[in-house]
Amino acid sequence: VKASNPLSFSLQAKMSRPVQARRLEGIEKNIWVEFVKLAATYSKVNLGQGFPDFPAPDFLTEAFTRALGEGSHMLHQYTRGFGHPPLVKVLAQFFEKLLGRDLDPMTNVMVTVGAYQALFCCFQALVDEGDEVIIIEPFFDCYEPMVKMAGGTPVFVPLRPNPPKDGKSMSSADWQLDPAELASKFSERTKAIVLNSPNNPLGKVFSRGELGLIAELCVKHDVLCISDEVYEWLVYDGKQHIRIASLQGMWDRTVIVGSAGKTFSVTGWKVGWVVGPNRLLQHLRTVHQNSVYHCATIAQEAVAQGFQRELMLYGKPESYFVQLPKELQQKRDWLVQSLDGVGMKPVIPEGTYFLVADISQFKSDVPDVPNSDEPYDYRFAKWMVKNKGLAAIPLSAFYSEAHKNNYTNFIRFCFAKEEATLKAANDILQKWKQEKTS
Repeated sequence: VKASNPLSFSLQAKMSRPVQARRLEGIEKNIWVEFVKLAATYSKVNLGQGFPDFPAPDFLTEAFTRALGEGSHMLHQYTRGFGHPPLVKVLAQFFEKLLGRDLDPMTNVMVTVGAYQALFCCFQALVDEGDEVIIIEPFFDCYEPMVKMAGGTPVFVPLRPNPPKDGKSMSSADWQLDPAELASKFSERTKAIVLNSPNNPLGKVFSRGELGLIAELCVKHDVLCISDEVYEWLVYDGKQHIRIASLQGMWDRTVIVGSAGKTFSVTGWKVGWVVGPNRLLQHLRTVHQNSVYHCATIAQEAVAQGFQRELMLYGKPESYFVQLPKELQQKRDWLVQSLDGVGMKPVIPEGTYFLVADISQFKSDVPDVPNSDEPYDYRFAKWMVKNKGLAAIPLSAFYSEAHKNNYTNFIRFCFAKEEATLKAANDILQKWKQEKTS
């Protein structure tokens, strides 16, 4: 009998076992994949994704060029895995000033591949199978899948809008937590709460009173706080960003997440960090060393130089951290005026790159899609980019499946754009207004 060829058998055999890890089930969809593609195909003006289209500050790009050309040739090689020494040192000095406590650059600071990887490290290192993690809605969309990938269960609590009675424009401050509802979400299974202040997508800057309520519950129930503060310098109208780690009892249970992308307008550099007590960061380091190991040395060197400059200019008018929010507040006000003019009702943000606008008055413009269960804000955003050339993101994308249908009358715009981009957006809106009235 002729022996069968084992090679031909192995080439024909198909795997019958599932190849996908269970932790990926139900989290395959991503809002950005779909809407970035739509914007690239149809948009004349993209106010969807949260990145600036204006140049990074000269002092930072010059630092990068210097590091690339005149710096040590060793800047092209690996640096310390948990953060380039000059960067962790200056971050420790900066946060000592902000938090009013001594920090060890080697144990209280870790550099990550953007804030995104910082968040991933937090959930992987601190959340176990069966743990519950409280997420405040609306939330930056990666929190939910990252909690699920760690084996945790997300528990959602909404910020509820309370429109002002006097006919004024709604502000992000008018979206508030219900204290009793928040307290009801804490249980013996609660491991952590995710706080995002200033909040993406609303632009809400949590007040001292609101943070005090969260802190009190964390201490009472022995719960950790993952505090996403990537927009910490981008607050408007004289508001103050308060760091929850500075409140009583919170340093020891808080991991602060930060981003050079948002701080210095260089989102493509992907340099982020975590600041916190060593008892928490030691576990994040374990995840970090077994995943990316470290991020680009030259980018870390340039960011370190940027922070050294800002440390010298701290609180002075020429500081980038003082100048940028002034410029962005002006851009915010331009966009508010443009949206108001066409009949959208903006929710005035206290911080971040973003503002949310009520689109209730446009329902007659957007045709129904037969047999579609897509929320109105998704249909509106797709219709707007295809028919008007203006890209934005539906607000319900920032809600859990169970709650997204309660918030389908809003879309999110990014105003961290050049004057010319915002002017082009205004032109589209003005033309749209004329078409509606003619």
